Amino acid sequence: MGARQPKNKQPETEKPGKHASGTRAAGKQDTHRQDAGALLNTLKPLYAMEMQGVDGVIREMTRSNVPLVSEMAQYIIACGGKRLRPILTVLAAKLCGYEDGDRHIQLAASIEFIHTATLLHDDVVDESKLRRGAETANAVWGNAPSVLVGDFLLSRAFQLMARDRSPRVLRVLSNAAATITQGEVDQLVKKNDLSITHEDYITIVAAKTAALFTAACEVGAIVAGKSAKEQRALRDYGQHFGIAFQIIDDVLDYSAVQEQLGKAIGDDFREGKVTLPVLLAYQKASTAERAFWERTLGALRQQDGDLTRAISYVRESGAMEEAAMTARAYAAKAHKRLQMFPASDIRKALEAILDFAVTRPY
Repeated sequence: MGARQPKNKQPETEKPGKHASGTRAAGKQDTHRQDAGALLNTLKPLYAMEMQGVDGVIREMTRSNVPLVSEMAQYIIACGGKRLRPILTVLAAKLCGYEDGDRHIQLAASIEFIHTATLLHDDVVDESKLRRGAETANAVWGNAPSVLVGDFLLSRAFQLMARDRSPRVLRVLSNAAATITQGEVDQLVKKNDLSITHEDYITIVAAKTAALFTAACEVGAIVAGKSAKEQRALRDYGQHFGIAFQIIDDVLDYSAVQEQLGKAIGDDFREGKVTLPVLLAYQKASTAERAFWERTLGALRQQDGDLTRAISYVRESGAMEEAAMTARAYAAKAHKRLQMFPASDIRKALEAILDFAVTRPY
């Protein structure tokens, strides 16, 4: 099976129109985003050294005697990403005063392997062609190698868990991996179903996305030997963070510019995923608009111009801002759970990452 050279050219998609929300609200959000981003940049030295260690573990564990495995794994890892989950593990451990070794670094790498494996599998299921501004592995090498290399990365994650020798850590991370899979299956079953409720949506998001955020934060407290109360606080922070993050991700699919987002906008629409912005727009829709959503998402019968029309309906209904407000409400819950820890630069970093995640343009 010959290797192909990955391309960075992005497929053409319909461009979103102007935001329906007022310029005053947009201006306030832009200011908050800039403030959060600037603060986050000043706080990066707090975890930069540990993240270099995480990258070193990842490079070591992606080596293989099978050239294609190494080539694909290194390509996927090199495509980067925000590395949010491993950063959360590092910061959670440091917030709890962990200084005795590199367990947090090893487990942060394990968490990134779980995350990357799920992305590989998701891209095959969703038939995605673009991620983080580059071709997906399945677009370059095909579905079968992508699934198998995803399995390889998952096995590396479990090797790192076993190396840690903590039954508690193993239980938390293995439960998270199982929950993520169940969440993805639940989403697949409910695909094209416009009758799902807000609660159904949150249940799916809590499983498929927030479960790993939750585990990433919890293991940081575990390696530091903190009490059940402190573990629970960081677990809750991670869960609320993960739900807020996914809601914003779903909003961006109807609002972001493709070059910033790093993937084709409208992917959720084309795949028939019923996300929170759609649910809210559908609830407020006229008879004609409901018929549109039932044709394009319910029956998945789409035609040229439908994405532009969908974006317009989502924006004009106020669904985008309402969904973003829901994300901010979950972020506020996450902030509250950090208050039990003493004020510090580490806590400030966890707050800044959260703020950036819910105001990000990509």
